[in-house]
Amino acid sequence: MAPAADVSAAVILGMLLVVTLSSWAASGAVLRLLQRWQVFDQPNHRSSHEIATPRGGGLAVVPVIVLAWIGGGLAFGTIPTGFWPLLGGLLLLAAVSWLDDLRSLPAGLRLAVQITAVALGLWGSGGDALIFGGILPALLDHLIVGLLWIWFINLFNFMDGIDGITAVESVAVAGGIALCAALASLGSDLVFWSASLAAAALGFVWWNWAPARIFLGDVGSVPLGYLLGWLLILLAGTGQWAAALILPLYYLADATWTLGRRALRGEALWRAHREHFYQQAVQRGFSHAAVSSRILVCNMVLAGLALAAVAGLAWPVALGLACLAVAVLLFMLAKQDPPAQNSRDRGENGSP
Repeated sequence: MAPAADVSAAVILGMLLVVTLSSWAASGAVLRLLQRWQVFDQPNHRSSHEIATPRGGGLAVVPVIVLAWIGGGLAFGTIPTGFWPLLGGLLLLAAVSWLDDLRSLPAGLRLAVQITAVALGLWGSGGDALIFGGILPALLDHLIVGLLWIWFINLFNFMDGIDGITAVESVAVAGGIALCAALASLGSDLVFWSASLAAAALGFVWWNWAPARIFLGDVGSVPLGYLLGWLLILLAGTGQWAAALILPLYYLADATWTLGRRALRGEALWRAHREHFYQQAVQRGFSHAAVSSRILVCNMVLAGLALAAVAGLAWPVALGLACLAVAVLLFMLAKQDPPAQNSRDRGENGSP
């Protein structure tokens, strides 16, 4: 990454406030457009929601992030390394994902587009994407990183199944990256890119919290997974790989465990279902807000442990404590009975 210009904390905070308010306003405008266009997520037997709800909030969140990153690049005197190829991959993903929201596209086509977008991102990033510190040949390093990135994009989309969950996860992971980058003195540019993504997701939370008035849709969750994956790769590439693994650990654990079980049963992984731990909690009577709130608390713990790892806590200790925190949450979601007064909220579409 090129060195960023010296920008005061007050300026950065002001820009983040603008990003949050812009995302909030854009989400409201997109909501009205989706209602006019009658683009709704219709509930079905695999859904966690009960009322048809506009789908496509990513049409607001993603452009706000792109404009914020360009604006930040101008303010810092630098554009992120590989930004333009990354932007090309992002726009390609967003366009295909929007078509998938309107009419279901073949899984093979979606995967091919994801591979193309990841290849563009890796090609533009060059040496910044080497997360194994030169231990592996560059080609093998890039191949492993690319496969992990593709998996992260898909699991991020898979996990977008109830009100607020992915907006909260985006705020927590991106905010955690920003804090870790600031603590490790990795440059105000990486801090701002991550914090601005968190700010854009925060502006969307207002509309997406239970009961949700609008859903992200694939046009939101897929590009967000793409951008967050890139930021995590950058963080890992600086040597902070433990923090990069800890921050998204809940999503990694829930999606990988659930889809691994489905794969062992020979089931199609891309088909919608309600077997994720958070979905089990909703089926037993927990409200969407209660589940997303628990995930938020867990993510706050993970962010604290990621910061501790950056500050010098031995990585086996930090990672072990993070695994314990996620295991406790998964147990609570799968086994704990909800309070009697809780009622089920309507929510997002059932996810793979």
